[in-house]
Amino acid sequence: MEKVRLNKYLASCGVCSRRDADKLIEAGEVFVNGEKAAAGMKAGPEDRVEVRGKCIAQPDEKVVLAYYKPVGVVCSERDAHAGRLVTKEIGYHKRVTYAGRLDKDSEGLLLLTNDGDLIDAMMRGKNGHEKEYIVKADRKWEDSAVERMREGVYLEELGQTTRPCEIERIGEKTLRMVLTQGLNRQIRRMCEAQGCRVKSLKRTRVINIRLEKLKPGEYRELTGKEREELYQLCGLSAEYGRR
Repeated sequence: MEKVRLNKYLASCGVCSRRDADKLIEAGEVFVNGEKAAAGMKAGPEDRVEVRGKCIAQPDEKVVLAYYKPVGVVCSERDAHAGRLVTKEIGYHKRVTYAGRLDKDSEGLLLLTNDGDLIDAMMRGKNGHEKEYIVKADRKWEDSAVERMREGVYLEELGQTTRPCEIERIGEKTLRMVLTQGLNRQIRRMCEAQGCRVKSLKRTRVINIRLEKLKPGEYRELTGKEREELYQLCGLSAEYGRR
């Protein structure tokens, strides 16, 4: 591997996405050959790269995990105020990080991997990858409120209008929602804009990967056609490299 931009190198080592790698570099938490990293710097396998005092290297094998994140577990690499961090809870023998967050009060499917290219592809909002949720509110859903959310809701706190989404009523207070974007606490904000408060929120699918029979705290490694299809849908080849 030739030298590449440092954010891409960090992502290829499974540290985080390229966007988060830029934040680590800006915060002064990355060193290359003993020198504090700067924006635009390049690195390769022959370089000594440290993140928060720990040396990193490219993984010898790429893995992807489907994990059932329980309520109360925080999606963060390091948070002094979080009692339960997802990377510690899962206890996997290889370093993996999450591709897309679930907030502390939500549960369900979370994908973790040491493949930075996959993380980067999954987190690009323009790709419009689907994520499916089961959402239970504190009151009965009115048809008009459901239709407004289908069409897109302006979220004043974020200054953005949500994309049109697929919504199916599966109970008086319960909806199945399929989103193609991941704004901060998006579903909760959408529901609050309709005067409803979310009582429970579970993610059941990310792209082609489903929660299936996993129980809270359990994970499974993705293999075979399921994993290959995930890569292909993310614009990566069957050999797990860029097309």
